Amino acid sequence: MKKKKFDSWTIITLVIAFGYALFLLYPLCVLLFKAVFDKSSSSFTLAYFKKFFSQAFYYRTLSNSFVISTVATVLSLLIGVPLAYFFTAYRIRGKKILRVFIILSSMSAPFIGAYSWILLLGRNGVITRLLHSAFGLTGMTIYGFNGILLVFVLQLFSLIFLYVEGALATVDNSLLEASESLGVKGVKRFITVLVPLILPTILAGALLVFMRAFADFGTPMLIGEGYRTFPVLIFDEFINELGGSDEFASAIAVLAILITTIVFLLQKYVAKKNAVSMSSLHPIHEQPLHGIKKILIYVFSYGIVALAIAPQLYVLYTSFLKTKGMVFQKGYSFISYTTAFSKLGTSIQNTIIIPGISLAIIISLAVFIAYITVRKKNLLSSSIDIVSMIPYIIPGTVVGIALLGAFNRRPFLLTGSFTIMIIALIIRRLPYTIRSSVATIQQIPQSIEEAALSLGSSKLNTFFKITVPMMKSGIISGAILSWITMITELSTAIILYTAKTQTLTVAVYTEVIRGNYGVAAALSAILTLVTIFSLLLFMRVSKKQVSV
Repeated sequence: MKKKKFDSWTIITLVIAFGYALFLLYPLCVLLFKAVFDKSSSSFTLAYFKKFFSQAFYYRTLSNSFVISTVATVLSLLIGVPLAYFFTAYRIRGKKILRVFIILSSMSAPFIGAYSWILLLGRNGVITRLLHSAFGLTGMTIYGFNGILLVFVLQLFSLIFLYVEGALATVDNSLLEASESLGVKGVKRFITVLVPLILPTILAGALLVFMRAFADFGTPMLIGEGYRTFPVLIFDEFINELGGSDEFASAIAVLAILITTIVFLLQKYVAKKNAVSMSSLHPIHEQPLHGIKKILIYVFSYGIVALAIAPQLYVLYTSFLKTKGMVFQKGYSFISYTTAFSKLGTSIQNTIIIPGISLAIIISLAVFIAYITVRKKNLLSSSIDIVSMIPYIIPGTVVGIALLGAFNRRPFLLTGSFTIMIIALIIRRLPYTIRSSVATIQQIPQSIEEAALSLGSSKLNTFFKITVPMMKSGIISGAILSWITMITELSTAIILYTAKTQTLTVAVYTEVIRGNYGVAAALSAILTLVTIFSLLLFMRVSKKQVSV
């Protein structure tokens, strides 16, 4: 019997497996141990779980998160899917600009949208005061369930839009023509023909929206008030010095992992069951719009995009107003920016350096992991593929708590360092680049690599000079998504940061909590500009690389 050769790919696979074991599985095991271990009696216990389910104050946060995440997902689908269809099927003037605005609205951190709506519909918001003075209306508020839902939907429908628009590009127009010849038109054709064809993509987008909403910490923390959610409860229990408990927070975090895992597996099962293979030889043709149909589609498209981008534009506007705490005064000034820059410290460079280092490592790891899971299939590589998706379904606060619990003592003392911030970002955002890289490498014929090997090229040389260049499009698309989510990361950073590792996102959140709305607006504007500039720069560099 011939033994398998212990080659370079085996070493790479073992190193990656060790990295996941140390920086992901070990922290999660520490988290689980804390949740089921009673320090006072040094014995196994389920007391912390019993505490959660025995008091309505605690378990209601779970139902709150489920309800708000589910409703936000449904509404995002009801907006994002039709909007993507309109953009694909019809000629809409200004469509390119609208698409840019949709992408911009998806780039900002959700809690900045929450802060924006506080300025508009808060107790002293500009719209609130206008409605009160003009119509005598009172009682309107952005706080609670309705406010959280508004922020989530306007932030997350863009993810559905981008997913579905990409899927519609693969639909063959002949299918629509055939259905039309059979008398199936309009809404009926959309529901009975198009939706089933792109259902796996819709489900993938819905999962991403649900997970983002379920794991979001900043939005319900800012405007939730009486409507407490699961991530806020975890954060409060972990941070609260009076009555808080690391062990109880760990138990809640374990519940979060179990719940999101079940949702993820259910989505995978339904998507696999409804999978359809398509090849678009004749893409959907854009049709002209006329009459009432044109008016309705234009009102819907422009209205939704205007609502989505308005908060960011208003924050930019208020950053130039004179302010005193929570009050915006008459007149314009740069005082908010002056104060903001005096408080920034190293926040801007941290916002670039920490995600920058993380992204470089993510790209390196993603190409290796994608290759071994597709080309070097075995038990270990399959296990790595499964483990790599765990961070995709775990809330950021849970990742932060797990890392702090695992690396707060020697020999792994990383608490308060740049290293732990980088590790957290890598763990959380690596799945995006892995999945896009896997999708790309699956389309590359293995015969190309075999031809290079037959000509005397080594395995690693073939990988770096043949395979990686052909994977560039997938690597870049995943890297862009990883970058956007890292630069606006809050839920993990708020757990792990210190004064020297504070990022712009944390700085904005801190100023909003302190009631310094002018400074918060200036910091939000700076964060938005940094995000847009870095993204444009990244895309330009990557475009040059692809064209080489």
